[in-house]
Amino acid sequence: MSIQLGKLCSRIIEQHFGEVVRTVVDDLFASIAKPLSQIIRSTGLTKSEVCKSLAILIKFSMVGFQLNNARTLYEYRLHHDRVVMVLRYPRYVHLIQTKFGHESAVLMEELLRSGTQTASHIIVKSMSNVDGKNNNTLALLREKFTALAQEHYIIRAPEPKPSEANAELMELNYDNPNPFLMPELDLRILKDLYEGKPVKEPDEDVHWLVNVEQFHIDFRNTIMVSAIERVIDGNAGECMKYLLQLMQERTNPWEAVSNPIALVDLRQRCERRSQNVEMLRYLDQYISVMESNEYVSKFDTKGGGQFTVNVKKIFEQLTWACIENIIVEKYGSKAARIFRVIRLKKYVEQEDIQKEAMVPAKEAKQLTYKLLEENFLQIQTFRKPGGGNAGAPKSFFLFYINQPQIVAMLLELSYKALYNSITRLTHDKTVNKRLIEKSQRLESIVETMKERGESDAYINEILETLTPPEQEILAKVKLRVKSLYSAEIGIDETIFMLKLYQEYQK
Repeated sequence: MSIQLGKLCSRIIEQHFGEVVRTVVDDLFASIAKPLSQIIRSTGLTKSEVCKSLAILIKFSMVGFQLNNARTLYEYRLHHDRVVMVLRYPRYVHLIQTKFGHESAVLMEELLRSGTQTASHIIVKSMSNVDGKNNNTLALLREKFTALAQEHYIIRAPEPKPSEANAELMELNYDNPNPFLMPELDLRILKDLYEGKPVKEPDEDVHWLVNVEQFHIDFRNTIMVSAIERVIDGNAGECMKYLLQLMQERTNPWEAVSNPIALVDLRQRCERRSQNVEMLRYLDQYISVMESNEYVSKFDTKGGGQFTVNVKKIFEQLTWACIENIIVEKYGSKAARIFRVIRLKKYVEQEDIQKEAMVPAKEAKQLTYKLLEENFLQIQTFRKPGGGNAGAPKSFFLFYINQPQIVAMLLELSYKALYNSITRLTHDKTVNKRLIEKSQRLESIVETMKERGESDAYINEILETLTPPEQEILAKVKLRVKSLYSAEIGIDETIFMLKLYQEYQK
């Protein structure tokens, strides 16, 4: 297990849930699965503290549990990928805001904050965060929650059931035939709950959680559409969007290669949903260009042609582009040229590298060995006998590239960069805590004064309580915090793409 990933998980959990929960996570990260008694013994925490920590982690799907082989007690396992997904929560909310509007984003934010919760609880809690509340707001939130379930962005949590092997213990039932079915929610009961009246929740046995798989399908499709737009143009990107919609309807969304899609079906989909005349006119040519770039492959010639989307191949190409960009940033364009030559030739001798890459011999050797030292290249040694009986055996070296190994290394670097970014962010906020709180108080006071209609001169006088040196420090801190947040988003996007590459290679 990755050391850097362990440090990152530890930092994220400490930041969001505190020191005690972090201790439990650190203990679970070091093992495959552990029963409760072992966790208590190895962490040194009380049984109550461990049970509460595990309950929180299970509620947020960061820990899973199952019966051991003897079917006598539970074993707990950490889902470290779910821990890292905490950093992706703002992207989830932004996607929902873009697709469904403000009310849906508020519901999603509340569900992410709650982990696992009933629909009625989420709707009632979201009422206080919705802008411009009126008599129809509860009905609107109920409608928006239903739409999120229908679009598969939220899913029912698995329900506990008695174990077949031991009736005293419970197991989770993952075989729900309709995990997106909304229960009946009476508006009168929701209104009573919102007003704090002692009524029973109508859906207290039905809990919901965020369906991260649907978000990841959307993110993956966005990456592919953006890649097509950069390589060809916006029309090709739109064509790819409709192609992916058809793929999702006919194929398991995580298949490496889609089922065949007829060109006729694609044309009909584009005609129904697009007003882009240019894209419709040149649809055949766009498909041909995508085929030449290996984004799609021709499966059959029937009905104007049938094509498959090769998702695995697309992410291989995107991963190569990502690696080459990193090499350009770290070592320059000549190093990237050398890397590209070795990638195309598969196995290359040192003398051939400098000729093919058109780089001076000394510089080519330095850059090649620098890439070798940083694990972007691997070397294979061969021995062959020399001429004659007395000839000493000679060795020659071939350079080659191991893409999966590079991806694993880049993931480690990404986890380390995320850990450093979060640590620096926490440090900046802690050191400047007093100043940040003072600035927030002033902003709140000024906002209230503007609502009361106070004069600008009086408001400026209040603002001057923040001295010029304090304003300068605050501006620097805000800029650094903004940069670090942007860096976190960029690193997470890289991690997402590299993890997809690894999944498709499996």
